[in-house]
Amino acid sequence: MTATAFLARRAARPALAALVVTLAAAGCGGAPAAPAPAGSAAGTLTIAAKSLPRVGTVLVNAAGDALYMFVPDDQRQVTCVSLCAQTWPPVRLRPGAGLAAGPGVRQALLGSDADPAGGRVVTYHGWPLYTYTADVYAGQTTGQGIDLNGGYWYLIRPSGQVVKTQPQ
Repeated sequence: MTATAFLARRAARPALAALVVTLAAAGCGGAPAAPAPAGSAAGTLTIAAKSLPRVGTVLVNAAGDALYMFVPDDQRQVTCVSLCAQTWPPVRLRPGAGLAAGPGVRQALLGSDADPAGGRVVTYHGWPLYTYTADVYAGQTTGQGIDLNGGYWYLIRPSGQVVKTQPQ
């Protein structure tokens, strides 16, 4: 290596280090950026309907995860918070995001409700919607009809009807 190449390389190191520090600082501003909600378009959260084995056609998110309602919510407000929400994550609507009904889902039944933890939770026919952490793959419905975290959990049909039967 020539002396000129050595000096050029050495001079570039502080600039490279400054760039790395700047980029790292830009990404370390506290809470991580929330991922874009899954949906059919950027900034749009889509609630879909899918026929699942043993339960029939129910609401799912864009990833195909079954969506549940919680009886204590009583079709009016989010009551699953804190430890409950760690097991049953609410379907959150990002600020400014749109809410879309997939095929078979009624747009008029979609809405959102204030989340006591902040932000908004998607609702269907008044019921706040949740996923279940024990459902480890799309289409799994292990939360159907169980009594956990202070009440019963059920799937919802696109008609808005709560599915109170146990999987076949």
